[in-house]
Amino acid sequence: MPVPPSIASLPSRTPELGALLERWASINSGSGHGAGLARMCTVLRFDFSAAFPAATITEIAADAPGYNPAGVKALSFRQRPAAPIQVLLCGHYDTVFEADDTFQHCRWLDAQTLNGPGTADMKGGLVTLLAALQAFEQTPHAANVGWEVLLTPDEETGSHGTVQLFRQAAGWHNFGFVFEPARPSGDIIHSRKGTGVFTATCHGRAAHAAKVPNDGRNAILALAEFLIEIAKIPAELPDVMINVGNIRGGTAATNIVPHLAVAEIDARITRLADREPLLARLRESADRINARAGFRLELSGGFNRPPKECLPAEEAVFAEWQRAARDVGVAPFTWVHGGGASDGNFLTEGGLPNLDGLGPIGDQLHSAREYCRVETIAARAQIVALFLHRVAAGEIQLPPVAHAR
Repeated sequence: MPVPPSIASLPSRTPELGALLERWASINSGSGHGAGLARMCTVLRFDFSAAFPAATITEIAADAPGYNPAGVKALSFRQRPAAPIQVLLCGHYDTVFEADDTFQHCRWLDAQTLNGPGTADMKGGLVTLLAALQAFEQTPHAANVGWEVLLTPDEETGSHGTVQLFRQAAGWHNFGFVFEPARPSGDIIHSRKGTGVFTATCHGRAAHAAKVPNDGRNAILALAEFLIEIAKIPAELPDVMINVGNIRGGTAATNIVPHLAVAEIDARITRLADREPLLARLRESADRINARAGFRLELSGGFNRPPKECLPAEEAVFAEWQRAARDVGVAPFTWVHGGGASDGNFLTEGGLPNLDGLGPIGDQLHSAREYCRVETIAARAQIVALFLHRVAAGEIQLPPVAHAR
């Protein structure tokens, strides 16, 4: 089956797609910047509506007090909801760069490399998504596939206001596509770690530091002992990651034995089966502190994203994804495990097969060095569009999903 003209011609749109990325990435849409998120939402609604005038558009409240700015919205675009095959294409429009961040502007490092906030993670992915669907809609069998585009404002902070949207979508669609950036090698994502955030709060006993004998209980030292111990967990559970990201305690006066210390801990697991052993080890370490007179160490928090484990249905179609890439001239790539989480984790939790890391190639995410290789936007969009075309034509059979609709 030849590559349809609308897909074959996508690389000729690279200057236009690069300009669109620069325009979108120049809008500050940090996860905590309510006004910027509202502006980005408005721009995305306009641009996607112009591209797909027949799509049904829904703005969905994504309120999550304590996490999201008030009034933020997710966007859903639906085309042909009665078609026999339904697919979900998703991405987030928030970034980690807030309104007061020094990294606010784009610059071209060379003719094909755009440095800027969110250029790879993941406004470049949103441009890829848009271009892929524009090309697919011009193919002859597109009517056989219905699609939903789900764009969300809070992925970078845990998707607290949108997690239910992904769980609902998992029960409606036959397959999902997540437009996080590809690896610098060109590889896409085969699985991801689940993520959790825990707070360890250690209570001791205040006393004058010079008192002899001293009946104080130093909460900072006890908490430090706990943290050093849990930092050893990955040596026992190799697929687990632990990072102490923040610690505070004591008072302004150094002549007081500190009675309180608090630490925040990032924990990541590769498989759902890793969760209980990790939780047990955290509790054991806390219990050793609590066994001492005058100390109390409390653990709060938990996992906010389950692991994305590779599903059999994803294994079944990955060779077709690679074939589509070969047929449009993309250099060979494979798929790899990623330590960072995405909204694909929630789709997997709901049983929806999905491919992740489908956006353009980029690197240095979450830093002022972040960049996107703009020439890869069209190439990655070609893979998506050709794969969907072959699904619509019956050349690729998506594995059945028992819960779909």
